[in-house]
Amino acid sequence: MSEPNGNLVLDAQNVTKQFGGLTAVSDVTFHVPERSIVSIIGPNGAGKTTFFNLISGLLAPDSGQVFFLGQDITGLKPHQISRLGIKRTLQIKSVFPQLTVAENLWITAQAAHPFLHPFRPASRDRATAEKVDATLEQIGMTAVTRRQAGTLSYGDIALLEIGMALISAPRLLLLDEPTCGMSPAETERAVGKIRELARSIDIIIIEHDMQVVFDSADDITVMAQGAILASGSPQEIAADERVREAYLGRPEDEDYVEEAYA
Repeated sequence: MSEPNGNLVLDAQNVTKQFGGLTAVSDVTFHVPERSIVSIIGPNGAGKTTFFNLISGLLAPDSGQVFFLGQDITGLKPHQISRLGIKRTLQIKSVFPQLTVAENLWITAQAAHPFLHPFRPASRDRATAEKVDATLEQIGMTAVTRRQAGTLSYGDIALLEIGMALISAPRLLLLDEPTCGMSPAETERAVGKIRELARSIDIIIIEHDMQVVFDSADDITVMAQGAILASGSPQEIAADERVREAYLGRPEDEDYVEEAYA
């Protein structure tokens, strides 16, 4: 049995997941150091979301181990992993559209408690009310606290979902396509907020937008056909010919990388 690296927030060792004859994740070793934003990129079907599912407990690996803060979390259920301090957002945004922004945060905070009191007025639970206010400020949504979530822009919905993950003060945040569907202005705002959050929380991002990846990530891991093709700094990934051939060969991506790191 492998020993965890105590200096890492997340330490996945030789993780494999198969579905019948298909190997979706193949012998993946992946690390997240403290105070970092790590991005996972790769073409569709590369195994990125399956790997997120293995970290967050939606799937159990067939082999390998996953350590979080030195603790073996391999095979734990999603709610157990969540309570240890790993939170995740989904590519398909999941908020309560009929509730206000504050109510979405409120009910999420209450769900984290062993004894749920969903109908208790916020004024009677000062600690939760303070968490909601702090999270609204953290994600920059204090001005729209009373707005129904269903009336928000797509960018604000994405930020609200991040807030719902943040309200329980996780140590590691998994963001699956956080800027998908955003306008350029919304994307720029989201990237700035993600970098701001990274000062106090570690973040893993799955992202297809190369500008977002190279503007935000400290390290990048490239997956292809379920395996890791390359890992390194944005500069190292931009210069890797294997990555250009496998993933950055699309003209718009290669043009951006060359401009950023020429």
